[in-house]
Amino acid sequence: MTKRRQKHLVLILAREFASNLATPTLIVDDEGMLIFFNEAAEEIFEQTFTEIGEVPFAEWSTKFDPRTLDAEPVPHERRPTGIALYERRAAHERLRITGVDGVEREVAVTAFPLFAHADEFVGIVAIFWRE
Repeated sequence: MTKRRQKHLVLILAREFASNLATPTLIVDDEGMLIFFNEAAEEIFEQTFTEIGEVPFAEWSTKFDPRTLDAEPVPHERRPTGIALYERRAAHERLRITGVDGVEREVAVTAFPLFAHADEFVGIVAIFWRE
């Protein structure tokens, strides 16, 4: 049986904040696990967080085939979420994704790291806008 790690207070507060937003938002912890996306994000991903649960974000996000506006594949580490997670800095990009429903969508993604203290990285927040 795998022991679940307790969530940092910053992630709990970020989840509460995101759950009250009308803007599609997701949260990933410092180990790269998708730990939440809000109801507004369901429209983009065509799934609920309850259906997905906590999964490795890099694995889950590949099913949407993220690519540039010129249709070039974008590896996880070059997406805004990957930059925020691995380089711990904010990033923004316009991407094309294909939803679970097979519909191609253009989205703008802004991701930024979350720190509990200047040297304590706890995860990232990503915000999506449909273009």
